[in-house]
Amino acid sequence: MAPKDSPAQYGRPVTRRYRTIWISDIHLGTPGCKTEFLLDFLRHTESDYLYLVGDIVDGWRLKRSWYWHEGHNDVVQKLLRKARKGTQVTYVPGNHDEMLRQYVDLEFGGVLVVSDAMHRTADGRMLLVTHGDAFDPIVSYARWLALLGDEAYNIALALNHWFNKARLALGLPYWSLSAYLKGRVKNAVSFISDYEKALAAEAKRRGADGVVCGHIHKAEMRDIDGVLYCNDGDWVESCTALVEHAGGRLEILDWAEVRNLQFAARRPDFIPAEAAPALNLAEIS
Repeated sequence: MAPKDSPAQYGRPVTRRYRTIWISDIHLGTPGCKTEFLLDFLRHTESDYLYLVGDIVDGWRLKRSWYWHEGHNDVVQKLLRKARKGTQVTYVPGNHDEMLRQYVDLEFGGVLVVSDAMHRTADGRMLLVTHGDAFDPIVSYARWLALLGDEAYNIALALNHWFNKARLALGLPYWSLSAYLKGRVKNAVSFISDYEKALAAEAKRRGADGVVCGHIHKAEMRDIDGVLYCNDGDWVESCTALVEHAGGRLEILDWAEVRNLQFAARRPDFIPAEAAPALNLAEIS
């Protein structure tokens, strides 16, 4: 018998209702983007507020070579549809979609672009919402090194893809090898700790009770010196989101685990630039 709320029971989907959802680091335009997992999440969740916390589109990758799968269009259309149906969608650009920062305070298809945001929870807490790259010294002061690291990260994601193909053949669920390797590297652990402390300090400086960010692809929620630090994770490794329940309680969802997803994790066929379906900007302007 299929597990409750599993893909085998799509005829009777369960929609989860939240007050607020935060997602980031989708990296549309890259082979590593888990569109199947994300589309399943978007189809089975609803919220009053939806924050897109940066790196939704990977402009860095698209500048080097064009990659755009039909599923990437589906994600964009699904987000726009949520805005049309009444969800308040706020887009906080990150470093990979920094080209959108020139459109701060403008609205496209019901999606408001801002540099950062303040969100008040149902129980009265104020949360600073920011992508977080401004607190990454490598991105801020050594962009060439960040680009080099991005290429190495793409290699790790490719290894992760084939690793999960093997797990699927063995009947095992999705598990992020790249996230595990990152967590085992001493320097990466030290960097993440410094990053989290810097963001907590910024939230405190701005009078917020907590901070919601992305950027480092490590979902976490914990107290740092009296400030609530929340990272909503990503959709290339962990497939996680941060959600706020009706009463203000915050929770990190590991969607692959919640829905027992074991999609093929296949790498979509490459679509050359001349054959790729273009985004209809008229539709979102």
